[in-house]
This record gives sequence, structure tokens and C-alpha cells, in this order.
Amino acid sequence: MPEEPESVPGESLPCRPLLKWAGGKSQLLGEIRARMPARYRRYIEPFVGGGALFFSLRPEGGVIADKNPELINLYQAVSRDVRGIVRHLRQYRNDEEVFYAVRLQNWQEMSPSEAAARTLFLNRTGYNGLYRVNRAGRFNVPFGRYKNPLVVDEEALEAAKTLLSGTTILCADFREVLSDIARPGDFLFLDPPYLPVSRYADFRRYTPDPFSLADHADLAEEIERLHARGCHVILTNANHPFVHEAFRAFTVEVLPTRRSISAAGKGRSGEDVVVTVRPGLPVLESRRPEEVSPQVKKFPETRWMGSKHKLLPEILGVLSRFDCETVVDLFAGSGIVGYMMKAEGWRVLSNDHMVLSSTTARALIENGTVTLPADEAKALLEPGRPVDRFVEQTFSGLYFSDEINRRIDILRANIRAIEHPVRRAIALTALARACLKKRPRGIFTYVGYRYDDGRRDLRLSFEEQFLEAVDRVNGAVFENGKDNLARHGDALTCPVPAGSSLVYIDPPYYSPLSDNSYVRRYHFVEGLARDWQGVEIEMDTVTRKFRSYPTPFSSRQGASMAFDRLFERFRASVLVVSYASNARPVLKEMVALMKKYKRHVEVVPVDYRYCFGNQGPVAGKGRNVVQEYLFVGY
Repeated sequence: MPEEPESVPGESLPCRPLLKWAGGKSQLLGEIRARMPARYRRYIEPFVGGGALFFSLRPEGGVIADKNPELINLYQAVSRDVRGIVRHLRQYRNDEEVFYAVRLQNWQEMSPSEAAARTLFLNRTGYNGLYRVNRAGRFNVPFGRYKNPLVVDEEALEAAKTLLSGTTILCADFREVLSDIARPGDFLFLDPPYLPVSRYADFRRYTPDPFSLADHADLAEEIERLHARGCHVILTNANHPFVHEAFRAFTVEVLPTRRSISAAGKGRSGEDVVVTVRPGLPVLESRRPEEVSPQVKKFPETRWMGSKHKLLPEILGVLSRFDCETVVDLFAGSGIVGYMMKAEGWRVLSNDHMVLSSTTARALIENGTVTLPADEAKALLEPGRPVDRFVEQTFSGLYFSDEINRRIDILRANIRAIEHPVRRAIALTALARACLKKRPRGIFTYVGYRYDDGRRDLRLSFEEQFLEAVDRVNGAVFENGKDNLARHGDALTCPVPAGSSLVYIDPPYYSPLSDNSYVRRYHFVEGLARDWQGVEIEMDTVTRKFRSYPTPFSSRQGASMAFDRLFERFRASVLVVSYASNARPVLKEMVALMKKYKRHVEVVPVDYRYCFGNQGPVAGKGRNVVQEYLFVGY
């Protein structure tokens, strides 16, 4: 006879909230559950509070979060040490003197289980079960004077432990949770601190920093992204005009409710708004990354803004689904994606509006056989031809020493005299790479050397950097048997390829939070590539940059119009667009634009995220985590 499995305490017990919580959703459970999706991938609640819905649903593998560290400590402690919590709870008495003595204690100086017991005791014996802190973060609710409150509820704690031990519990801001955790198919219940609907109806002090109108606006924007990402969302809030305006595109319902916390029971009736957000376009799970050709490792990479070096397997996983003769890399940038396409055997047309990018493409993509001999490269470093001293005089004291500036001018004069166009392209590519490597952070938006961290690239002499760059470029030259082409020009005038083709579009991402100007970052090496011909240096600027090239991707409206024109121009080709979750147009707008010209549109999230710093009014508010998407139209 088989042995019966050992029972686990709390395994079959019904779950109920551990705390009485202002704004708890026990009364609305039926209404909320009726609006939930029948099936979903994962449960996420970033404003968990008392967790009425969470404990009612008992989701497996869910995620709960809150910005309140004391609350999160309670849930984490329950998941690990119920016995310790119960032991500490039994030491408390429902006595006013004890209550105020415990209230004065600093929970952060206690063990997690003792702090959790303190939280439970104060909640069960405090006035109306209210949780409230002052601006110093100190609990300031008065004694409740209840005759026999249930302070030690072992059954509820054991049941909660079973659920919480399989749950991800985070102390985090909602923005971080929504951007880092939410995936297509997830269900998110959002119950933020309510907007005030009267002078005395405002209760937001679950943490020292109140939840502001700006926070509600940020949340509304995040919900738009969740919708576009393919998530199910239910939001609750007060019946406030802002809610109706912000969510007019979704289902907004007003429900009568009875407040559980209000003085002497007065004013306990009210209205809640429930916003139901169905998923937008179904977003596919990420495709299996493809193994990239070993040839790609030979590409002479630099720290280029927006480079897709780390995303190549995911991009190849999408591109390889289509049998095309020609692949167009419309915004080549560093050239790494076009180089990968060449390594995979496609005919590649590499296009970019920057001369430096097209020069690199000529050396490594269009070219398949020509290299720059080492002795010729060394000879380029030697003086002999007339030197105009342009770099030495124009950029003195800005980016490099006077000695390096003189060496750059010598190289410019000698490279200009190279008759073979491909060897000249190799030399220019190597010169630009040497400058990028020798420059701290590889950008030209600041002057001086304050970011010099002593790394190898900065210790090497400029001559060593140049010769090493020539060697790297030479080593990356290979032939794939196709008539590849490098083009310098506007993407909107790029020739439409004959035959079956795929157009890969990776434009500058327009975002109100960041600057997408490549010329501003790389004006010095772009100037080298074009020998500063056709541009006017702004001598009154600290960096001596020249004006950025005109681009429609410098505004939201311009970006939308440019995408529309590109999709129309290349409507006969398979379209693959790399774009970011913080960029504009937003996901659903991009899909709508592509659907004008393509019968099938897919959105593939790429399992890669990066952080960027801000400039301007939002600077200093923390990192911004961004996810990449691939839009596929065919």
C-alpha cells in the first residue's frame, strides 16, 4: 500500500488577506473577477497593498510588488518564517501602553520576522486597521481600543506562506515592475493610491512620498504600453475626471462601493472606477535565436550608439525565415547587421546618410578582396605631403593632444592621396576607429579627458591604435560571392531592389526622453570621413560640432510620416523594423502604419534590455529600462 503524502501546513487552507488595508478590494472581488480574462500567462500586481485579489485568486508563480518596504518585508517574512512571526506575536498584548511602545520601535532595526510581527500587531490593534505613515516614514495611527482583536491568526499565516513561497515578491516602484516584468499575455491588476475626489477624500500616505497626479499620468502611459504589448489589465481608481479622460479608449465603469475606513462610519459610501484594458495586437513570443556565423566575430566593433551587436542572433532568427535574394540595411550605422547579412550569404545593399557609415560599408561589405598592406599603412603615419593643420588648429585642446592632432592631419593628407578607392576607405575606417578607441567613452559631446579610466585603448599610442585598426579591418575582409553595394544617401531615396528582397530598418529612435543625434555624438569622425567638406563647423560651440543632418526622425510626427513613406516605398519587400519600447510612434501606431501596406504584421519582443541616462528636465530620476521589438511585415 503506497504511503500517503505528507501534508503541508496551509496547503489546502483558504487564503485571506493578512492586513486590513485602506482601499482594499474585498468588496469589489466579484466585479473584478468577472472582468478578468479566462486565461492568462502570469499574475502581476505592482500595488499589492493588502492583496485581497491576490489572496482570493491564489495564482501560481505570480508577482506582487509595492513601494512600501515594511509591507514587502511582511510578505517576504511570511514566505520564509511563519513560526518566528507567531513566536514574536505571542509576546504582544492588546494594551494601549504596549501599542504605543511598539509603535515607537524602528522596524528596520529588527529581524525580518520580528518586524513582520510588529506590522501585524499594529494593524490588528490600531484604529480602524489603518496603515499610515508620516513624511518621516513613521507609523502614526492611534490605538484602536478593540476588546478582542485576532492578533495571532496562525491558519491565515500558514495558508499565506504556501502561496507566498511560490510568488516573486518585490519592493519596487510600479514603473520598474511594469517595464521589467510584464510580458505579452500577462494579467496585471493595478490598484494605485486613489486620486482625491474631495478635500478630505485624499489618502495616499502608504509611504513617505505621496502618489502624485504626475504618477497617475505616468501610470496611464504605462498602461497604454501594456495594452500595445499584449497584456490584460484591470485598473481601479476613484471616480475622477482624470481617469475618464486618460482611459477613454478603454472600458471605464463606475461602481458604487462602501468604504471600510472612515471616521464613525460617516462618509463610507462612494464610487470606484474599474478600467478594463484588453490586449492590443497579439505579440508573438521571441523567436529562437539563430547561431551567427563565426565570421561576424571578425567585425571591428566600436562603441557605437544603437549598435545591434548583442541582438544579432535574435535579428537573424527573424531574417532567416524569409528566402530573399537581396537584403537592404537601410540605416547601416556601425555596419554590424549588414556585415552579418553578408556572412549569411545574402546580397547586401548597405545604406546610410552618414559618410562614415557608408565608408565602413565600402571597406567591409561592398569590398570582398582588397586589403591595405601593412607597409603602406605604416607609411601613412609619416610626414611628407603638405599638411593643412586643420585638426590641430580647429580642435586644439578639445579631444586629443596637439601631438595626436598633428598625427591625424598627417594621416588625412596621406589618405587623401591614396588612389585606390577601397584602400582609401579602409584607411579612413581605421582612422575613425582609432579616434573612437582613443577617445574616452568613444563620443565627442564633451571636451577634455575626464572619463579616462586607464583602459588599454587609452594607454595605446595613437599610432598603435591606427595600425591595429588597419589590421582588424583587413582581417574582416571576405568575399561571399555576391554583388554587394555600399551607398551614401537618404533612406527615402534608396533604390528599390529588383527581385525578392527584405528591407531591415533600424532608424534613429525618436523619444522625448533621449537625444537620437548620431552626428552630435560622432561629428569629429564623421568630419574625418568627409574631410569636413559640405558642412559648416559651428565655431561658437564648445565642441566645434557641425549642424546635424536634416532627419524626419527628430520629432514624433516626422518619424510617423517617414515610416509611412518608407513602408510605401518598399511595400514589395519583406519589412523588418528594429524599434524600442520607449520610442515614438508607439507599438500600436507602428503596427497600424505597417498594416497599410502589409497583409501580415507580427511584433517580436527581443529578450534584451538596455538602460540609458536622461538629459534635460527628467535627468537624475533613475535609469530607464527599454525593450527592443522587431516589427515584421510581409
